[in-house]
Amino acid sequence: MCFPLGAEAPEFRSDVLETLRQPLELGELVLHRTGGAARYPARFQLVLAANPCPCGMAVGKGLECSCSPTVRRRYLARLSGPLLDRVDVQVEVERVERVDRFEGTSESTADVAARVLAAREAARGRLTDTPWSTNAEMPGRFLRELLRPRRSLFGPIERAMTAGTLSLRGVDRVLRMAWTVADLAGRDAPTKGDVGNALLLRTRGDHG
Repeated sequence: MCFPLGAEAPEFRSDVLETLRQPLELGELVLHRTGGAARYPARFQLVLAANPCPCGMAVGKGLECSCSPTVRRRYLARLSGPLLDRVDVQVEVERVERVDRFEGTSESTADVAARVLAAREAARGRLTDTPWSTNAEMPGRFLRELLRPRRSLFGPIERAMTAGTLSLRGVDRVLRMAWTVADLAGRDAPTKGDVGNALLLRTRGDHG
């Protein structure tokens, strides 16, 4: 499935967006017909972008927004809870002020690429004796067993579940993300800080 470049996800019909749920969850597309079922591999990286409203101005206090509350709700409702629950990283991007364009430093593309390559190699080495080679492939049971000796790491996750900001499906995704954060930092295993960062990336900063 191809989405046009520059198109916001809520601009698509809800039924179209919902077709992404199965391949995101299973890594394959299953077509059922009267004569049987056909399975096709469908592992891909999905990047969705959405404005806060159709006009795109409902940021900060939203004083420049011309959309009614009903229009805003209808727009964002096209991204259903079950669909978003299958998106690993969810980040809200604030408006960039003019002064921000001239301040701060950033890593070069080459430095970032080298760090990502090192992280993938670390994951591949950790999973040598398993059927998997990346953190994204690790199933929930294996993830929890891997971190069983570090039971204290589950505290923030359990609190987020109690607060209702994290689903059971989200727990596995947070654990995978925590391993990725640790790998990118060159650590052998996630720390509480890595789990906290994974929760922030999963819940848009709101994890109870």
